[in-house]
Amino acid sequence: MERKEMKALDDNRIVELYLKRDEMAIKQTTEKYGSRLRSLAYGIVKDLQSAEECENDTYMKAWNSIPPHEPTSYLYVFLARITRHISLNCCRDRSRLKRSAFICELSAEMEQCIPSPDDSQCRIDDMALSDAINGFLSRLDDEKRNIFVRRYWYLDSVASISKRFALSESKVKTTLFRCRAKLRQHLEKEGYTL
Repeated sequence: MERKEMKALDDNRIVELYLKRDEMAIKQTTEKYGSRLRSLAYGIVKDLQSAEECENDTYMKAWNSIPPHEPTSYLYVFLARITRHISLNCCRDRSRLKRSAFICELSAEMEQCIPSPDDSQCRIDDMALSDAINGFLSRLDDEKRNIFVRRYWYLDSVASISKRFALSESKVKTTLFRCRAKLRQHLEKEGYTL
């Protein structure tokens, strides 16, 4: 039997498959983004089997979310957000105290910059806040943006970031501190009450 190799489709075509409820959408998604999603999950859960489960749960959630969402121009970001959310829930569900403490530490750092969703005055449209944060990140130089994203999106440790970018841990900590302060100022200028 001759084996056909799948050629990775562009994101628009993959989303079209989801919209048509064609199971090939999941196969194409796995081929194109599977290793990146699994790597993202592994960075959070620190367990290969759990990371694979999070990746598979991502495909199911994407299947159930497209439609109504049609992430044609941002499919990877859409999937990564799902993976990250599922992975964080996996950590909480497993009550991994050390990892949970790490996540709480990061949450406490960002609480000082981001409006609290529990404060009725601070309830805002998620897209507007996302745009404000993306605007802030676009103004940072590459090094600062990469450090910030590795810490607060991928949840990398300061030591890991330091090694990845060949920087001292104190430089990474200082950069993160200054970025959080600048983010806070930026959001206040955008009209967010912190």
